Amino acid sequence: MELSKITSAVKFLGKAELGAPIVIMMILAMIMLPLPAFLLDLLFTFNIAFSLIILLVVVYTLKPLEFAAFPTVILLATLLRLALNVASTRIVLLEGHNGGDAAGKVIEAFGAFVIGGNFAVGLVVFSILVVINFVVVTKGAGRVAEVGARFTLDAMPGKQMAIDADLNAGLITQDEARARRAEVATEADFYGSMDGASKFVRGDAVAGILILFINMIGGMAIGVGQHGMSFADAGKIYTLLTIGDGLVAQIPSLLLSTASAIVVTKVGSTSQNLGQQVSTQLFENPKALLITAGVIAALGIIPGMPNLVFILLASLLAGSAYLIDKRRKQGEMVDENYPVDMSAPIVPEVKELGWDDVMPIDVVGLEVGYRLIPLVDKNQGGQLMARIKGVRKKLSQELGFLVPSVHIRDNLDLNPTEYRISLMGVTVGEAEIMPELEMAINPGRVFGTLEGKACRDPSFGLEAVWIEPAQKNYAQTLGYTVVDPSTVVATHLSYLLQVHAHKLFGYEEAQKVLENLAKTAPKLVDDLVPKILPLGLVVKVLQNLLQERVPIRDMRTIAETLAEYGVKSQDPDILTSAVRASLGRLIIHEINGIQQELSVMTLEYDLEQLLHKSLQTAGEHGAGIEPGLAEKMHRSLQENTQKMEMEGQAPVLLVSSYVRPWLARFVRHSISGLHVLAYNEIPPDRQIKVVSTIGRWT
Repeated sequence: MELSKITSAVKFLGKAELGAPIVIMMILAMIMLPLPAFLLDLLFTFNIAFSLIILLVVVYTLKPLEFAAFPTVILLATLLRLALNVASTRIVLLEGHNGGDAAGKVIEAFGAFVIGGNFAVGLVVFSILVVINFVVVTKGAGRVAEVGARFTLDAMPGKQMAIDADLNAGLITQDEARARRAEVATEADFYGSMDGASKFVRGDAVAGILILFINMIGGMAIGVGQHGMSFADAGKIYTLLTIGDGLVAQIPSLLLSTASAIVVTKVGSTSQNLGQQVSTQLFENPKALLITAGVIAALGIIPGMPNLVFILLASLLAGSAYLIDKRRKQGEMVDENYPVDMSAPIVPEVKELGWDDVMPIDVVGLEVGYRLIPLVDKNQGGQLMARIKGVRKKLSQELGFLVPSVHIRDNLDLNPTEYRISLMGVTVGEAEIMPELEMAINPGRVFGTLEGKACRDPSFGLEAVWIEPAQKNYAQTLGYTVVDPSTVVATHLSYLLQVHAHKLFGYEEAQKVLENLAKTAPKLVDDLVPKILPLGLVVKVLQNLLQERVPIRDMRTIAETLAEYGVKSQDPDILTSAVRASLGRLIIHEINGIQQELSVMTLEYDLEQLLHKSLQTAGEHGAGIEPGLAEKMHRSLQENTQKMEMEGQAPVLLVSSYVRPWLARFVRHSISGLHVLAYNEIPPDRQIKVVSTIGRWT
């Protein structure tokens, strides 16, 4: 029974969440209670080991956020060291007159062995450690932490916009976007905390200096005044103990300052620790090593120099340069294990042609120049394949049908940095990108300019600049949205697939959509196709919806509407209008979200009646509209669309259901972003606010 109680108590005390309270209680105990010399030795040793652990964890951490608790650890380590200073000061002043080991073996060892028992040497060594810690490491780390915190906070809006851009392009999911936003917020909090934590280390260095002089003066006063010691003996004993105590405290303080400096100055790779970065970036250039070896060898042959040391080091550097250069050349050699006998005649195999030789065209194709191949090759770290997969998944969920696979191939006829996107074998988009750079897109409001190659975003035509990856954080600070080349291509592909979604939808896709609907509503599908409407007519209606950017996710509502109106009319335009009216809530939600008020522009009564009569007499293509009137109406619609966009409103033109199809075709390719809706598509619970009216003589 007792054994089980003891086991339960040990498990309770061993819980991770009790670690911090126990450490704080230990610190308070060290400050308030006198400690025996053995326990003080143990705590000093633990303090040195703890500082070494922190430093090594920092060295082997790939990125700062992996050690997000570092600012709190700095605070606890600093408090532990200051508490040890208080405890050691108490025992030095109380027991120092009894001899060098009265304050513990650790302090005695640092006072006697490390500095040879000479307090003058000890003062010099201690002063040097304080200068290194306070003036060099701590001051520099504090400045870097301050600047890092400022730039991280300034770059947060740009990073958030980049996350939103990746999410909208389908490159990441909602959960991944949420995780990346949390990481951005955590990063800002971390660097802000590091800015404050660096002040702890700086204050600890100042406290070490003050404690040293207080202990020396107080010790000599106690030794002479209370214990009757001579001034020389008191000065020797208490000075050595005080310097030993100071060195024991300053060495862990220097280790912790170094760890803080490494954390705030760590830049770049998230796949290499500090040692790997230094070895690959500093010692991988054979030219630098060879030139250094030559300079050292030249110094080594000067008379009076330690020739052996210089020549030995020069030989070591030259040998390292040779080995590195040899390894590089071996990596670049072409594999020639399979020689080809050029003298042997090549006899092509004669094969009869067949239907297999007629290659089908790719529904969606992506051709890249040879310099863009690494973006596609997973073995070379290419991310484009994964991005395209994300685009297909997102579009399939949004549109309501499975977007076809994208066939990627290289094309030597293209420029090395050019890519081309095709649908059904026809090119629909192409652009040129810089694979080694990143694109900084101006979203409309930025606070500075960037050095780089000016360009245009291929998806939406926004102003952009190709910049070096090292400028990314600075560009985000100025308000730019920075994306990598793979994201540029994937976003362009996503935009074109949305615009041409109706061309990707055919009989096979319609059959699959109906089969999925039949799993939940079999009777509806059986009655609709082919009893009421043929499959071809259903395909045409669904293509019309996709062409007008209306998703077909709600197939149940679409099928029920077609079943209801299909017995009355076989006209695809009439059926499309009926389906749009049934999907009114979805259409308005896609445009205006959950806002109850919808800002719209309308046509004057006379103009709408004129269009109505012209369509009745001239047909659905509107051939009866005179060119001058069409041009004025187009110009007015374009101006009002731009005005609504500048005011942050989605541009909507509200007209009668009869003229809506013609007007939608009229502005589809010339006024991007304008939504043409019919009155019967507005849900009853939404309010309409007319912001402008397009007149006949506008």
